[in-house]
Amino acid sequence: MGSLNKAQLIEKLSKEMNTTKADAERFLDCFVDTVQKNVKRGHDIKLVGFGTFTKAKRKARMGRNPQTGKPLKIPASWVPKFRPGSEFKSLCN
Repeated sequence: MGSLNKAQLIEKLSKEMNTTKADAERFLDCFVDTVQKNVKRGHDIKLVGFGTFTKAKRKARMGRNPQTGKPLKIPASWVPKFRPGSEFKSLCN
C-alpha cells in the first residue's frame, strides 16, 4: 500500500471528474481552504458517510523531553480532528 501526494491526487481527481488538472487543483485547494477556515472558526464540517472535521481542545499535560528524559509541561492547545463516518469505516475493514 502506498500513499498519494497532492499531484497524484489531482491527477486522479481530474480523470474522475473528466476535467483538466488545473481545474481539479483549484477544486482541491478550495476544498482544503474552506475546511481549514471553517474548522478554525469552530464550525464542524460534516460529510455524511465520509466523516466530520472538527476543532477540539487538547488539555495541558506533562510530557518528557526525549533527549534528556526531563519532564516538561505541554500547554493546552486547539487541534483539528477528523472522525470517519460509518461508510468510510466499513470500506476500510
